[in-house]
Amino acid sequence: MPSKSVELSIIIISFNTALITQKCVNSIITSLKNTTILYEIIIIDNASIDNSTETLRKNVSKNIKIIQNKSNIGFAKANNQGVSFAAGKYILLLNSDTIILDNAIEKMLIQYKKNPEIHFLGPKLLNSDLTPQASAAPFYSLLIVFGALFLRGDYWGLTRSSPDKFFKTDWVSGACILTTKQNYQKVNGFDEEIFMYMDEVDLLYRANRVGLYTYFYPDAKIIHLGSGSSNGRTEPILQVYKGFIYFYKKHHGLTKQYLLINMLKLKAYLSLLIGNIINNSYLIKTYEKALEMVR
Repeated sequence: MPSKSVELSIIIISFNTALITQKCVNSIITSLKNTTILYEIIIIDNASIDNSTETLRKNVSKNIKIIQNKSNIGFAKANNQGVSFAAGKYILLLNSDTIILDNAIEKMLIQYKKNPEIHFLGPKLLNSDLTPQASAAPFYSLLIVFGALFLRGDYWGLTRSSPDKFFKTDWVSGACILTTKQNYQKVNGFDEEIFMYMDEVDLLYRANRVGLYTYFYPDAKIIHLGSGSSNGRTEPILQVYKGFIYFYKKHHGLTKQYLLINMLKLKAYLSLLIGNIINNSYLIKTYEKALEMVR
């Protein structure tokens, strides 16, 4: 497919997810089988050791590019790398642990094109059992952080939610975001200092500040398996801690940073207390490490 004819570039980051990534690619191809959209798939492999590249190369077609990095450069930098190679006007940032349902990609592109107020667009994410997965949210004010840490905010819809209406939101999950290459580059893409987690929040926060807005579109549905590239449950929590701290240092003043750090400390102390009471080694190990980050 000549580069000049590409309309949509789909960027996928793969790290030790050979089979999952292959299922994702297959679902894209199936979803766009009867479409008139001219698209390309760009897979950035972050130095996988599970033969990901070899597995994927077996199914390479003329509109699939595979770029193999020599080291794991992280989610943010790899996406920026992928976008730099993209030939399309439109960019779909897609996690490897997603499965496209029906014609979700085409629906998103149609909705994007007909609404000039949309600059970034996220679909309705579903769990593997097709239940809704919270993926639209307000920015992390101190009140929202408190809800996330102590009130099970996602469960009550206080932090992230999965509504059934099209609406403007602060941010959507980075598992699937549609935008244009121009909009992405206008905000300089993902912050490469963020290795994993909070990257989409930071991206869409910066976009919002320059008048580029994010919308949630529930008519397009995509399964997001979640944690496909994460090592157990401890690392995601530590990365969230790291992400909160970095985000507040970057975007907020010292008073808010102080309050955030103390909330993170309280969360760690309470979790350690519970872990010791019930003899839960996972809680103890995880929050001992988390506490070291905020001391």
